[in-house]
This record gives sequence, structure tokens and C-alpha cells, in this order.
Amino acid sequence: MKKTIMASIAASTLSLTTMTHAMTSLDDQELSKVDGQALLNLEYLQGSNQTDALGVNYNQTNIGFYKLGLNAEMELNANIKRLQLGCGGSNGAGKCDLDIDNLSLSGLPADPNYTADQRTATSAKITNPFIQFAIKNPTSAASREVLGFRLSAEKISGLMTLGTENSATPNGLNSFSGYMKTKAASGIAQTAERTMTYADTNLEIKGKVKGTILGIPTTLDYTSNNYSLKLSSTAAPFTIGSTIVSGSRMTDVKLKGTGTVGQIDFAGDLTAKVLGGLLPLEKKVTGNITGLKTDITVNQSLGLIHALYLNNPASLSLQSQSILWSGAAVGANKGWWLAMEDEVELGSLSPTTQVAITNEVLKQTIAGINKDLTDNPRDCGRILGSCVFGGDLAVGNVPMNSTTLDFPLTNLTLQGQNFRPNCYGGVKFC
Repeated sequence: MKKTIMASIAASTLSLTTMTHAMTSLDDQELSKVDGQALLNLEYLQGSNQTDALGVNYNQTNIGFYKLGLNAEMELNANIKRLQLGCGGSNGAGKCDLDIDNLSLSGLPADPNYTADQRTATSAKITNPFIQFAIKNPTSAASREVLGFRLSAEKISGLMTLGTENSATPNGLNSFSGYMKTKAASGIAQTAERTMTYADTNLEIKGKVKGTILGIPTTLDYTSNNYSLKLSSTAAPFTIGSTIVSGSRMTDVKLKGTGTVGQIDFAGDLTAKVLGGLLPLEKKVTGNITGLKTDITVNQSLGLIHALYLNNPASLSLQSQSILWSGAAVGANKGWWLAMEDEVELGSLSPTTQVAITNEVLKQTIAGINKDLTDNPRDCGRILGSCVFGGDLAVGNVPMNSTTLDFPLTNLTLQGQNFRPNCYGGVKFC
């Protein structure tokens, strides 16, 4: 039996050596016609004179970029208790280039109402990771110098969270050096109810009333520095445009947007002067304001940004001088630098709590209110009767379509920044 098996193996080996498909050598011309894919990829790029997306020019004709890439897709689920890079040193004491507490990277669960256990079962996908070196004077052995290196990937898809909770107390991202561009996003703010008085605005309410004196139609001017009007809560939809966040050791970001304000109902007491102060005008007034538009500026602590939905190239680099890395939108500053090249999704920008209408915002409405009350006198009845001495004054609608408010907001706790920890059970971080 053994002799039979050995004879069969010998016959098979002999037939393989005589097959026409045995390996043969190829010259360069023949080899150029063969396609294939390697696991590792080496690439050299000569630097050039370029201008980045912020208009900064980089003359890098004396820099060579050496890249070692991996043609593969990797998966990663990771938690880092604290990431601190570039602390102190030449950039100054007291801060780090990157200082992040409780950093988590996972996949993005399919269910938007995912649980923590569902998140831990996912992994971020890293497509074609690579390491790149920037070499000054690459062709000169005597003066060759390493200026920096970059860890990157052609794309990272997943959910990055910073901190342990989305609350009014900043946590997570303490200091940021790098670049990211947020996608345009929208939200609905609910303004808080409040009372408007002369002490708040230091501005008079002015207008006209029309009525009759002894049956004769009459129009009277009035001014008031004694009013107390309760303003209702209302919805204020707004949109924040795409925003570039770029710089070193940043702790906050400024977001710009526009919006509208829903109908604001008002009611309260108003005491005014008519006929040069000879007669008082004491009224309980009611009405509403519509058509207000807003120019919004949000001064937001980076510690209130907790959830970044990634689907873009990203990199972490260290450089001894500012460098515009290949494929990057803006140059990386000296030190550690974290860059996310494509737009990052922030989610809903709706605040989780009501937004206060400040005195400065109220002051901007008085001119529009006075114009409407003057251009369109309200009917008051008999001037020497119910008009002056008591009664109600139905102001009705005060349209303010031509008024745009400068509406500053600070440190909003945003609904779209809610997230689940990347841990099993009820642990906030693990």
C-alpha cells in the first residue's frame, strides 16, 4: 500500500514539472502588463508651492514626503482615559496641544436610539491607514532633516465621543490643536418667558392713539417710561452654517447662523403721557410681535462638544514647523495636530434648556415697536373717557419683518451631543 502511495506522489510531481503553466521569468515590458495589489505601498511625493484653504502660502519645494501605506480595512473599538500631547514646551506652559478626557472610538450603531451595549458591539472602520514622514532636503545626505511625521488613513468611519456626559458643565475636550469643518446644522431654541420694563431697556415706548374729543376725531402722541410687559415663551428655529475650526490650543469655537423668532405674545401695564404730560394714559395692553429675524453668534466651549460622527480622512501629526501635508485642507501648526478633513456631523443643535432673551436683545426691538405704534395709531375710544382713564388697549399685531436681531448665545447644551458610553452596563467610562 505504501509503495502505491509513493508511486502516485512521484508521478504527480513529475507531471507538475512538465506543465506549461510552470513559473517563468518576465522582462520589464512583460511585467508592465501584469496587474496586482500589494499589502504594503511605498510612495514619495515632492513638495511644492501651495496655498491652503485659509489662504496661507506654503513653499515646500525643499521637502519630500515619504509614505508607507497599508492597503487594508481595519476595525477598532477603543477607550482612552486621558489623551495629552504637546504639554508645555516651546508652546508655553499651562496647556497641551491636545488634552482630551474620556475619548472613545466605536462604530455608529444603526439604531439612533442605541444603548451602551449596542455601541460596544460596533467598531470604527479605518480604511488604508498609513504613516508619512516630511523630510527637509531629501536629496542631501549632509543636510537631510526629519520635520515631522503623520499617522493617517484615507477614511475613518465611526463615532468619536469626548467626555462622560452631555451637561451644562464642559467636559471631555479641554484643549484642541487641529482642523475640522462642521457640516451646516439646524435646531430649534425655545426662548424663556420674561418681563420687559423700562429699567431693562432704558428706552421709551412711543406711539399714537386715535379717538374722539366731543365727537371730533383726534390723534394724540404718547411716550412711556413706565411699562411692564410680560413676554411669552416662543420657538426660534435657526441654522448654523458650515464652520471651519482651526488653530492651536483652542478651548472654544464661534459658530455663526441665522434664524427666525416665532410669535411673541405680550401683556401688561403701560402708563404714558399725552398732551405734553397734561393727561396720563394708563392702560392694560395686549398684543403680539411677529416677523423677527436673528443673526446668531454662538460662543461655544469645546467642552460642550461631545459627539463627532466621522466619515472622512483623519490624521494625527507632529511637526517642528508648520507643514501643509499632502491632501490636507489647511497647514498643520508646529506641535501636535489632529485633523479631520471632510465635514463633521454635529447632529441637532437644539438647546436642551430654554434660552434667555437678554436686555440687549430687547433694546433692539423697541425701535420697531415704536415705528409700528406711530405709523398705525391704535383706536382708543373717547379721549376724555375710557381712552385716558382706564380700560384695555388691544395693540394687536406688531409686525417686525424688517428687524434683524443680533442674538448672541453662549455655551449651549445641545441635544445632538447626547451619547451613550462605550461600556457594558451602567458605567460612564471604562
